[in-house]
Amino acid sequence: MRCEDIDVVGMCVNFGRFVSTTNRAEAQQRADDIRVFNVELQRLEKIGVLELDAEQRDAVTTHHESLLSQLTVDFDIDRDPTAKRLSLGMRIASMIGAFALAASVFFLFYQFWGWFTPTVQSAILIVAALSTFLIAVWTQKRDSSGYFAKLAATVALMCFVLNITMLGQIFNITPSDKALLPWAAFALLLAYAFDLRLLLVAGIGCLIAFIAARVGAWSGMYWIHFGERPENFFPAAILLFLLPEFIDHRRFAGFAPTYRIMAILTLFLPMLALANWGEGSYFLLDSAIVEGVYQSLGFAGTAFIIWYGARRQWPGVVNTGVTLFVVFLYTKLFDWWWDAMPKYLFFLLLGLIAVLLLVMLQRFRKVDLVSARKEGTT
Repeated sequence: MRCEDIDVVGMCVNFGRFVSTTNRAEAQQRADDIRVFNVELQRLEKIGVLELDAEQRDAVTTHHESLLSQLTVDFDIDRDPTAKRLSLGMRIASMIGAFALAASVFFLFYQFWGWFTPTVQSAILIVAALSTFLIAVWTQKRDSSGYFAKLAATVALMCFVLNITMLGQIFNITPSDKALLPWAAFALLLAYAFDLRLLLVAGIGCLIAFIAARVGAWSGMYWIHFGERPENFFPAAILLFLLPEFIDHRRFAGFAPTYRIMAILTLFLPMLALANWGEGSYFLLDSAIVEGVYQSLGFAGTAFIIWYGARRQWPGVVNTGVTLFVVFLYTKLFDWWWDAMPKYLFFLLLGLIAVLLLVMLQRFRKVDLVSARKEGTT
């Protein structure tokens, strides 16, 4: 087939004209799509399905080079696999550097803290929190890659946490779960401002702890003991799972899946604890009954999460659900058979169950593919 029958260049140019990128993740995805397009085009030409003449090939190449150059200038993207591997190393180095600098600030405060008066201590805390935040904003404007800005944002969060914690110590304020709320708000602000999922997880963690502490306090316990009742985490899990349904996260790659995965963990890890520790429940029932109920809820809930995640095409939700289902299953098998059978037989049984799970998931995947093809044809 000759390319005169298909306006490939026109489609490519129009695609580049109407698809806009608003952040580095989208720009990187666009660069990856171009690389995949070129590889597939070479395969099609090799088997004679599609063939571009010299003029059309030059037009496509020029367009892609221009687009990649612009994306590189605007977002510092990785144009080839080697650059992507280097970027991975840079992300790891950035994360390690952020934790190291945050720890350095923490220990620096405690090393010389006793030398200052309360007034000077308060001034240092306020200046440190504000200055690190301004440095992060200033760095973001000059760092197209975002690595240094994200490092500065992590240090800014650490300084803010130290600010509230140590101001409470200076003025002898009773510790309260209310401190978790500004920590969560500031972490989420930095996460969205700097497109940083690490701080998103930190903010979500503070929000989970605050909601669980509030629920525990409403039930009559002292807030710091909220972990003694795993059911305190259930309202936070429901809230986190619903948030991405009402907030548009298309500009923030990976944020919506992070909310959903954190919600699933917040729901099912307490269930796993209650499935093996019925005394921690609010329900005034026999612990064996409580454990049996939560074991059943754990199996049914994780199976539903796997199905729902596959239907909505959420791979992170599916993988998390499968992992939790296996954890629930293996925990129960350990309780049933670890002391009742030889160890070689126990592990053989685990291996056979793993094979059975693979077969079931493979069948489930084939059914999902068939339904997706039917939807595509209709």
